[in-house]
Amino acid sequence: MTALSALSPRTRPQPSHEQADAAAVLLPASGAWRPEHGAGDRRFASVGPLRLESGALLDDVQMAYETWGQLDADGSNAVLVLHALTGDSHVRGAVGPGHPSGGWWEQMVGPGRPIDTDRYFVIAPNVLGGCQGSTGPSSDAADGRPWGSRFPRVTVRDQVSAERALRDQLGIDRWALVIGGSMGGMRALEWAVCHPQEVQRLAVIASAARASADQIAWNSAQIAAIEADPGFHGGDYYHLGPGEGPHRGLGIARRIAHTIYRTAEELEARFANRAQGEEDPLHGDGRHQVTSYLDHHATKLARRFDANSYLTLVRSMNTHDVGRGRGGLAKALGRVRARTLVVAITTDRLFPRPLVAETAQHIDGAVMHCASSPIGHDAFLLAHPHLDRWIVELLAR
Repeated sequence: MTALSALSPRTRPQPSHEQADAAAVLLPASGAWRPEHGAGDRRFASVGPLRLESGALLDDVQMAYETWGQLDADGSNAVLVLHALTGDSHVRGAVGPGHPSGGWWEQMVGPGRPIDTDRYFVIAPNVLGGCQGSTGPSSDAADGRPWGSRFPRVTVRDQVSAERALRDQLGIDRWALVIGGSMGGMRALEWAVCHPQEVQRLAVIASAARASADQIAWNSAQIAAIEADPGFHGGDYYHLGPGEGPHRGLGIARRIAHTIYRTAEELEARFANRAQGEEDPLHGDGRHQVTSYLDHHATKLARRFDANSYLTLVRSMNTHDVGRGRGGLAKALGRVRARTLVVAITTDRLFPRPLVAETAQHIDGAVMHCASSPIGHDAFLLAHPHLDRWIVELLAR
C-alpha cells in the first residue's frame, strides 16, 4: 500500500445564506455551453450518424475536444484523456470565455508533467451526452430546438463509439495511452475491451468494470431529485428564464454526489459542527459550515452544467458493465491487450478497493496500486507524487 500526500483544498469563505438565495434566483435554466458563449480552446468535429445500443439513431453527432502537443509522423504518441461525470475537455487552461472552470488535471497533463505534452499528443473529448460542446440533450436537434426530453439513452459503449469516430476523423490508428478516472475510467476500460488492438496502454483510476448496487442506489437518488424539481418540466426547460429551471434538483444531486466523493473524516476535520459565519443553526435558516460548503458546490455546478446531461451521464454509468453480452466480466476483460495500470483509493466509498480489484484481477499482466488518502474518491483529481510516478512507469513500459 502506498500513501498519497494529497491534501484537502483550502477551505474558502462561503457565501451567507442571503447571498446564496440571491444567487439562486439568477441561476440559468441550463449551464450548458452554447455557441454564443465562444469556442474558447475547443475544437469541433462532425463525426456523422451514430446508431446507439438502444437502436436509436443520432443523425449528426458533433464532438467537442481539445488537444495539446504535436502528433508524430507515425501517429504513435497519441494519448486519450477521458473526463469524469461533470468534467469536460478543458484538461488544461484558464477560466475564460467559453470555459467557466479552469483545467481539471493540469498537474497530470502538460509540459514536463507525467503525461508530457512536449512528447505526447493529448486529446480530451467532451463525452457524448455531455453539455460542453458535444452532442447532448442541450444541443439543437434537426428542428432547431434543444433535444431535451427527446434525447435518447446512451451507454458507455455508445460514448466510446463516438470517441472512436472522432479518432478516425483525426487520422489516428492507435492510442499510446487511454486514461481516465471515475466515469472516464469506465470509458477507458470499454475502449480496451472493444478495441484491444488499438490501445497500447491503459490507466484506470478510481473506477471499475461495472456499476455496483451502491453506485446505482446513490445515482437513483440524484435522478429522483432532478426529476422532482418543478422546474424540470419533464426535461424541456431550455426556454425558461433565470431561476425558473431545475437548478434546485440539480443542486440536491450535486450535494449528494459531493458528499460521497469525500470522506466523513475529511468533512469532520474541515468543518466539524461549526456554524457558518454569524449564522445560527438553532434559529431560522442558519447553516452549518458543511451545509454552506455543499450549497456553494450546488450553485457552482448549476452555473456550468445541464440537468438533462447529468441524468444522461448518470444513467450511462448505471448501465456500465463490460461483461454485458460478452460472456461475463472475466471473459470480457480477458480481451484486453494493453499494458494496464489500475489504481484504487483506500478511502473511496464510490469505487471501493474490492470493486477496483475485481477489474485488475481479470486483466493479464495488470499492475494494481492501492493508494491511501484522506480525501476519498476525489483524490484522483488532486496532485500526488505516487500517481505521477505510476503513470510515468506505465508510459515507460
